[in-house]
Amino acid sequence: MSDYGDFAFVYDLLTSEIDYEKRAEYFDEVILRHGGFHGILLDLGCGTGKLSEALSGLGYDVVGVDNSEEMLSIALEKKLKSGRDIMYLCQNMTELDLYGTIDAVVSALDSLNHLTDYGDFCTALQKVSLFLHPDGVFVFDVNTCYKHREILADNTFVYDYGDVYCAWQNSLRENDIVQMDLDIFVSEDGESYLRMEDHFAERAYSEKEIEDALRMAGLQIQAVYGEDSFKPPQADEQRLIYVVKHAKTI
Repeated sequence: MSDYGDFAFVYDLLTSEIDYEKRAEYFDEVILRHGGFHGILLDLGCGTGKLSEALSGLGYDVVGVDNSEEMLSIALEKKLKSGRDIMYLCQNMTELDLYGTIDAVVSALDSLNHLTDYGDFCTALQKVSLFLHPDGVFVFDVNTCYKHREILADNTFVYDYGDVYCAWQNSLRENDIVQMDLDIFVSEDGESYLRMEDHFAERAYSEKEIEDALRMAGLQIQAVYGEDSFKPPQADEQRLIYVVKHAKTI
């Protein structure tokens, strides 16, 4: 799993089309609909902290966890500007170690897809289960196999923001793993460019693989929605929303 080294510095720009406030409101509604409340919330794979900031603004006590020091340094800059009381921890999802139980967990923007080893994927879910309150709610999104095979696949995407240019090349491999290779060019004067590169991969898991991993973690599915909705997923859905709780509470 990549630690998003150079990519961290252009991540916010490349995801500028995402309405984090709207996504936070959606996750908030999901949590409340499924019996959760505004307590301690873990943002797992928090990246540069945009979603953590928005969730904090909705009344959650947010703990953000990411394994990228570069991403977290940007998140801390946001925290200094906003003054929000957010705790950030640099940890791998498979080695999650918190100070106590948490009331809700959100893992967004295909963070769990970055665990390309199924054993690691299962371990991460088990770690969440360990720290999730018995009545807590865990909401996560994942890229679908359809998206990896039909949308990302072996395609190349180009992003041109003037001072930042990114060529994003994908390679589809076995087990629905997409290798992502990025060449990033950043200019401070509009004439010369600094070249950076980053490499990481994501794996799409089948619904059965996800169900089996959740069951092994002692978690049970409450609902599966199409992306940022409360509707059943479609055949060509690119992202699924899973809502799970401890099996014994159902």
